[in-house]
Amino acid sequence: MSRGGGIMGCMGHIQLGLSYQHIISLHNELIAKTYCHSPYEHFNISDPKTRSIHKASVRDRLLHHAVYRVLYPFFDKVFIANSYSYRVGRGTHKAIACLRTMACRASRNHTLTLWVLKCDIRKFFASIDQATLIGIVKQYIPDQDTIWLISRITGSFYSTKEGRGLPLGNLTSQLLVNIYMNEFDQFAKHSLKARNYIRYADDFVIMSYDKSWLQEVLPRVGGFLEERLGLLLHPDKVSIDTLASGVDFLGWVHFPDHRVLRTVARRRMFRNLRMRGDNAQTVQSYLGLIGHGNAKKLETRIIG
Repeated sequence: MSRGGGIMGCMGHIQLGLSYQHIISLHNELIAKTYCHSPYEHFNISDPKTRSIHKASVRDRLLHHAVYRVLYPFFDKVFIANSYSYRVGRGTHKAIACLRTMACRASRNHTLTLWVLKCDIRKFFASIDQATLIGIVKQYIPDQDTIWLISRITGSFYSTKEGRGLPLGNLTSQLLVNIYMNEFDQFAKHSLKARNYIRYADDFVIMSYDKSWLQEVLPRVGGFLEERLGLLLHPDKVSIDTLASGVDFLGWVHFPDHRVLRTVARRRMFRNLRMRGDNAQTVQSYLGLIGHGNAKKLETRIIG
């Protein structure tokens, strides 16, 4: 069965509040290639910075789920081991645990000074080039019906100009940005020969005991991202620092033998606790979060 057929078959197993008649209608539109994506509902959230979210209709979300369920298992096998965002069984906790293990290995159990190149991509989701993305997908999927459908979903949105950007609210966007950034992951591993590389969405680090090598690598990193993917490094979020001085990654500041919650994250946590009072669920959630680092004093303050 082609992946296109699999996507259509998947819809019958996903409800999302849509009637059987609407599912049949959507199925027929896909067969006839008359499907058009509906407009998005737009709103902003603070997470903690303001993010622009675009929510698809129930009908379109049904299709997004079907596409994701069929394509994710295939692409997950393509991704490198040290890519952690938007993947089943992975996440920030696994990523920071990997960072600790990798740092120990790269520094030879902290007997060498370890340097960390930390990078962040400017306006990541808004900067995705849709034509480049479809070209990458075509390298893996020969089925033209599936390519047509992904093109329809991708082209249903643009950020600053037509042909640019993916909506933060789409489940398919989570998969597609990983497919997009897998190009850089492969470049980092095979061209740069970066053994100690971890990426979470648009945040990534490369570690080495050789600072000069990281300094040489940085222009190549920026060049590849811009020339191949049309992405720019955030000028204020690129650094080469020692691990001993503290490296800010995924909400924590990491040191050789411990990590502490980032100051802004700590302030946000206590602000939320004050706003929500003695909400037991909120308290337990934060206790679970800080349990992944060295935060006994914070734990005492939260418990009160």
